Amino acid sequence: MVLGKVKSLTISFDCLNDSNVPVYSSGDTVSGRVSLEVTGEIRVKSLKIHARGHAKVRWTESRNAGSNTAYTQNYTEEVEYFNHKDVLIGHERDDDNSEEGLHTIHSGRHEYAFSFELPQTPLATSFEGRHGSVRYWVKAELHRPWLLPVKLKKEFTVFEHIDINTPSLLSPQAGTKEKTLCCWFCTSGPISLSAKIERKGYTPGESIQIFAEIENCSSRMVVPKAAIYQTQAFYAKGKMKEVKQLVANLRGESLSSGKTETWNGKVLKIPPVSPSILDCSIIRVEYSLMVYVDIPGAMDLFLNLPLVIGTIPLHPFGSRTSSVSSQCSMNMNWLGLTLPERPEAPPSYAEVVTEEQRQSSLAPIAACDDFERALQGPLFAYIQEFRFLPPPLYSEIDPNPDQPTDDRPSCPSR
Repeated sequence: MVLGKVKSLTISFDCLNDSNVPVYSSGDTVSGRVSLEVTGEIRVKSLKIHARGHAKVRWTESRNAGSNTAYTQNYTEEVEYFNHKDVLIGHERDDDNSEEGLHTIHSGRHEYAFSFELPQTPLATSFEGRHGSVRYWVKAELHRPWLLPVKLKKEFTVFEHIDINTPSLLSPQAGTKEKTLCCWFCTSGPISLSAKIERKGYTPGESIQIFAEIENCSSRMVVPKAAIYQTQAFYAKGKMKEVKQLVANLRGESLSSGKTETWNGKVLKIPPVSPSILDCSIIRVEYSLMVYVDIPGAMDLFLNLPLVIGTIPLHPFGSRTSSVSSQCSMNMNWLGLTLPERPEAPPSYAEVVTEEQRQSSLAPIAACDDFERALQGPLFAYIQEFRFLPPPLYSEIDPNPDQPTDDRPSCPSR
């Protein structure tokens, strides 16, 4: 009898998304099929699958042990997230070559379904770094008597979702720094930098609006710049290895002595990058926005604003609220919005809102489903109740007169 041959062994996943790419998260069920195509008839001891997810780091460092000796120190560490095995054909034990318990597979294409559930506990997002990785895969093994097993491994992607619609990730990030240049016994004026972004959390493809003010009171020509950096940190045996990579950057206009430049929402787009990894004990992936002033012949003046790259994008209602509040705060606080010395009295309530408008404002408002869901709760009642209340009484005497608070030295006249 002529024995058949294995023509192909393939693994396919039952994808639930439109892109037909196997992407899962913790608690999801991973299902698929192992396809076996044979020519002729073969006898099989077993067909198994082995699914595994783990994070692993590895790097080496050279050590000197004396004048003539040296050795290499290996640093490795591993964290296992799950380990699942299943038998699709045959039995668990197949280490012997006996003819008992064999299964006959006829010529043609055959499919065998598999399914397993990912752990409910948080999983690290799939990642490939310079000194480590987070990988998830399914391996199929076909065992036959007196022959080497046929093996095939196929990876799938896991995203540990990060929702940026949380208060901590919607809060603005800001900072201020100043630097005075010295050259021997000559001291020039300071270079000051203030920067702010609307929130901490973003998703790939979004654009960061940068609000900044750069004042050059030094005698040198400087250049304001901004860049997004990814920092990969790997941990093993009490040691840490760090890799910093540039993700995106932009350049402002050169700034001569005595000049000031304002960025009123300068845009820096986030390219397709891996989400932040914050919950893995041996691998961390973090991001930051660096706004800095390039100073020739001296150390740069820079601000680091932390970022979190998430997977769940900003809700439209949250985006509008964050954008409006952040920009308003930015303009009023430190971009130097000037007010008239003596403001005019505001119009009366009756001049602004008629009785007809006030009554109509109490009618139900037609809105889309997403907006209705966002406004459920006390916030919606607050908006409805106080939408057209009259303003407080106006007084031409300011009970809290402005006090000078800016002691920063101004640039000397040139």
